[in-house]
Amino acid sequence: MNAAPQEQTHFWQAPALGDVEMLHARYFQQRFAPHVHEGYAITLITSGAQRFWHRGSEHVAPVGSMVLINPDEIHTGAKAHEQGWRYRGLYPQGERITGVLDELEIKRDGLPCFKDSVLHDPQLANAFIQLHCLAEQGASALEQQSAWREAVLMLVHRHARIASPREPGNEPCAVARAKELMDSRLAYPPSLQELATAVNLSPFHFARVFRQATGLPPHAWLKQRRLSRARELLKNDCLPFNVAFALGFSDQSHLNRQFKQAYGVTPGEYRRACVGDQLA
Repeated sequence: MNAAPQEQTHFWQAPALGDVEMLHARYFQQRFAPHVHEGYAITLITSGAQRFWHRGSEHVAPVGSMVLINPDEIHTGAKAHEQGWRYRGLYPQGERITGVLDELEIKRDGLPCFKDSVLHDPQLANAFIQLHCLAEQGASALEQQSAWREAVLMLVHRHARIASPREPGNEPCAVARAKELMDSRLAYPPSLQELATAVNLSPFHFARVFRQATGLPPHAWLKQRRLSRARELLKNDCLPFNVAFALGFSDQSHLNRQFKQAYGVTPGEYRRACVGDQLA
């Protein structure tokens, strides 16, 4: 007789996101009794399907869909597929959502309320899955916080009734100052909150201004600056291991992967070519 498949759960809090609770789970026989959450429950179905009772009726969330439960709403949960279901869940308190809206000066009357129990919005689901993966992998606070604000704004803008956020303005001094700050801390980059505070803008407004000016979100600009600086150091005959350490890469293999993805060669190959040219 085959052993029953093992259910898997990974639960944690994301410090970079104000300790938003996160869950990555694979369930086969789990059945959730009727319960509520003090905050929102946002779950992404990544395999199988889930069945649940919510607002007086049964719902089925297939793979690729999102389940969205407002605070203090009773709901259940069980499998709707013979192989169970896998999902990524985020459980933010109300202030984590309203904080994003307040940064953008979006008028609201209390907490946003979402009317659909199951959302079929592939772009939105992908944004939250990417955010969840960043948090699970321990990505930089800058990257997590930027992804969080983008995902929340998309969610609220598409599925709740709110005013449109104001367009980002042209703040060249703020962008230049942020670049200087990130450039001075390549090994230990500032968080999105730190950058925004330094230039006297809200975090979300700063992120949008920065993207408008550079074409990249702050964490992506920082990545490119790290790689550019890595090229400079390698040209000066620095060893790849030392370059990785100096610029805050997790290890040399991390540098190798990003460098080759950007330039098509490994740091060692690049260094040997540049140093060889200098000696020739």
